[in-house]
This record gives sequence, C-alpha cells and structure tokens, in this order.
Amino acid sequence: MKTKGSPKPADSELAEVIAYHEGDMQAAISTLLDDVRHLRQQLAFAERAMSRGMTRGWRPSYDRD
Repeated sequence: MKTKGSPKPADSELAEVIAYHEGDMQAAISTLLDDVRHLRQQLAFAERAMSRGMTRGWRPSYDRD
C-alpha cells in the first residue's frame, strides 16, 4: 500500500520538463534524447582523455546495469 506524501524528486523533474515544453511530450522526449546523446559523447571524450593509471583500469559504462 502506497502512502500519499510529497512527490518524488523525479516526479517534480518530469513536471518541470513537460512544463518547459508547454505540454508537448514529443518535444520533451526529443530534448531528453538529445541530452543523452550529448552526455554519451562527452563520456566517450573523457574516456579517451583519461589514462588507465588514473582510473586504475576502470572504464565507464554507457548503459545501465
């Protein structure tokens, strides 16, 4: 049984994204997908710039486990 309380942070973030796009769900999803692509590219750049010794063999994961 779920208790009613304050909204989860993810719920308020979702509401903010939708409000920013004036209720246009496709525009909101498109923007979020563009952000994901950009962040993956930035992660790839960072991975290339880091030395193995700096990260002790750790490599970033591009997908959730």
